[in-house]
Amino acid sequence: MRTFRFAVLAIALLAAMIPFTDALAGEAHPFSVHDMLAMDRLSDPQVSPCGKWFAFTVRVTDLEADKGRTDIWLAGVDGENLKRLTADPAGDWNPRWTPCGKLAFLSSRSGSSQIWLIDPSGGEAVQVTDLPLAVSNLEVVPPLESFIFTMEVYPGATVAGTVARDKEKAEGKTSGMVYDELMFRHWDTWEDGKRSHLFLRPMAGSDADTRDLMKDLDADVPTRPWGGSEEFAVSADGREVYFTAKVLPGSEPAWSTDYDLYAVPTAADATEGMRCLTEENEAWDTTPLLSPDGKSLAWLAMARPGFEADRFRIRLMDLASGEQRTLTEDWDRSPSGLVWSEDGKTIYCVAYNLGQKSIFAVDARTGSAREVVKMGRNGSLQLLGEGRLLHGKQTLQSPTEFWTVGRDGSAPRQITDFNGEKLARTKMGDDEQFTFKGWNDEEVYTYVVKPYDFDPQKKYPVAFLIHGGPQGSFGNSFHYRWNPQAYVGAGFCAVMVDFHGSVGYGQAFTDAISGHWGDRPYEDLVKGLDAALERYPWMDGDRVVAAGASFGGYMINWIHGRPFADRFKAFVCHDGNLDERMAYYDTEELWFPEWENGGAPFEVPEHYATFNPIDHVANWKVPTLVVHGALDYRVVDTQGMSTFTALRRQGIPARLLYFPDENHWVLSPNNSIMWHDEVMGWITKWIE
Repeated sequence: MRTFRFAVLAIALLAAMIPFTDALAGEAHPFSVHDMLAMDRLSDPQVSPCGKWFAFTVRVTDLEADKGRTDIWLAGVDGENLKRLTADPAGDWNPRWTPCGKLAFLSSRSGSSQIWLIDPSGGEAVQVTDLPLAVSNLEVVPPLESFIFTMEVYPGATVAGTVARDKEKAEGKTSGMVYDELMFRHWDTWEDGKRSHLFLRPMAGSDADTRDLMKDLDADVPTRPWGGSEEFAVSADGREVYFTAKVLPGSEPAWSTDYDLYAVPTAADATEGMRCLTEENEAWDTTPLLSPDGKSLAWLAMARPGFEADRFRIRLMDLASGEQRTLTEDWDRSPSGLVWSEDGKTIYCVAYNLGQKSIFAVDARTGSAREVVKMGRNGSLQLLGEGRLLHGKQTLQSPTEFWTVGRDGSAPRQITDFNGEKLARTKMGDDEQFTFKGWNDEEVYTYVVKPYDFDPQKKYPVAFLIHGGPQGSFGNSFHYRWNPQAYVGAGFCAVMVDFHGSVGYGQAFTDAISGHWGDRPYEDLVKGLDAALERYPWMDGDRVVAAGASFGGYMINWIHGRPFADRFKAFVCHDGNLDERMAYYDTEELWFPEWENGGAPFEVPEHYATFNPIDHVANWKVPTLVVHGALDYRVVDTQGMSTFTALRRQGIPARLLYFPDENHWVLSPNNSIMWHDEVMGWITKWIE
C-alpha cells in the first residue's frame, strides 16, 4: 500500500513538472520565467536539539494547480544524508523540533492547517490537532511541554463561538459590510472583525486544553501583513509570553507605527496581568528574543514615530529590574533576524549593507558590530556547534541554498545544491557593482547584469529597473518577481541604481528621499544611467527601456513628464501612483504618505503637489505598459486605470495588463508567466 502511494505521488509530481521540461532539458538556454519558477525554494532551517541535523521547507511550483507545494526535508548539518521527510500532495511546512527529537509541523492534508508530528528516523506522520480553525505560526515551548501557535478568532469569543459566528454570517442573506473605523482593509484583505491570537496547547493534551492567551485583546499577533513567529517568544521558565502588537483605539492604527512589546502570563488562572514593556517608545518595537540564561530580553526598536523605514536598533531589557538600554545606537545599519550565541555574549543578525544583506556579530556588552559574511542576501540564521553558523544565501546568480560558516567568517561552505543542475542549463549574465557621484555629490551604488554570451564588441539594449519601497534595494539577490536575469534572457542587459532612499547605505541616505521623491532619486537615476552608458560602451544608449513597480511605478510616471523621458523607447509601470493627492485617500497605511510628505494633504496640500505625476501627463509620449492588480489596497487599481486613460486619451501607444486576483505583487505561477510574457514582449517590441 505504501509503495503504491509513493508511486502515484511520483507520477503526480512528474506531471506537475512537465511544463518545465522544455526549459530545463537539452543544451543551455537563456534564463526565463520558466527557469525561475522551476527553482526549488528553500526556507525555514531548524537545527535539531542534538545539533546533528536540520529540517527545512522546500517549495516547488505546480503549474497545473497554479500554486506552490511545500514539503519538509532533513539533512545533516554538513549537508550529508539528505532526505525528504514528507511527500503528501497537500502542503507541509513550519517544521519545529520537540525536545524528544521528533518534528512537529503544519500541514493542510486534513483539509485545514493543523499540527502534525513525524519521527525523522522513520514512520508516518500523525495528526496532533483537529481544531475547527486553521493553525499558523507554530512553535514549541519545552518548559511547558506545549505548542504555541496562532488562530484567528473574534476578540472575546471562544474558538467555538468564532465558528458559530462564521456560520451565521455564511448563512445570512445580506452581503454588506459596515465599518466605523480605519483600517477597514489592509494589503489585500478586507477586515472581518477577527484577530490573530496566541494559543497554548499541551503536547500530550487534547484540543479541549487549547487556551487563548489574549482572549479579549483587539489586536493581531503576529502583526499583519508580514509578521511571523519571530514576533513572539516564551520566557525560559515558561511563565510568560512576550509578543509584538499594535493596541490603539479607534482609527489610530491606520496612521500610527506604535507597535509595542507586551508580556502575558501563561498560567491557566492568570487571565489578567498583561503588561506593556515599551510604553515609553511611540515608535516601532518588535521581535522579542530571550537570552540563553533567560535574564535578558533583546528586541528591535525604531526611534521616530510614524516612520516605517527608520533604523532599527537592538534594545536590551534586564527582566528582573526592567532596566532598558539601546545596544546599537552608534551602528549605522538596521538589523533583523536576531540570534543569541550560547554564552549570551554575542547577538548575530543580518542587515542590508551596500547592496548586500550581510551577516554581523554584535557584542552584547558594547554594541560593536563586525562583519561575518558580506556578499549575497543572507538570512535564516541558526547556531551550530564548533563555532559555526547555518544560514541561507541567495545571489543574482542563484536562489537560496544553505551554507555554513565560522562565526569569525572563516571557511564558508555551501551544503545544499537543490538548484545547481537547473542553473547549469541556463545562460545567465555576469553581474558587477559600481559607484558614481549622485545627488549632493554623494556615492551611489549600482548593479549591472551583463548579457548572456557577452561580446564586448556588440551593442546591447538596456533594461533600466527601478526598485520599489522606496526604502528598498535592488541588490545581490535572486528575485522571484523582478529578476534581472529574466531581462537578460530576453536579450537586454540590466542596470539597477540604488538611489537615495535605498536601504543599506546608512540612515541619512535612506532619509534623504522623504519629501524629495521627484528630485533627489530622480537625479540619481539620471546620473546613474549616464554613468553606466559611459562606463560600458557595449550598452546601446539609443535602445533603453525602463520598468518599475510600486515606488518604481510612481517614478516611471514621474520620469514620463520630465525631459529624462526622451532617453527611453518604452516604459513598464506596475502598480504605480499617478495622483499622490488621491493616493493618500485610497491607501490603508496612512503613516507612510504622512511621513513622506510631512503630513496629510488637508494639512500640507502643497507637499502633495510638488512631485505629482498627474500634473505633467501633457508631456507624456513614451509607449507604456501599465500593470495593476485588483487586490492591491496599498496602491489601488484606479491609479493604474487612470494612468492607462491618460496615455490612450492622448493617443500614446499603451497596453493595460490587469489581474483581478492579484495584489501589489503578481504571485500565482501562471499569472507570473503571463506578466513576464507581456513585459518582455512589450519592451522588445519598441527597441526592434
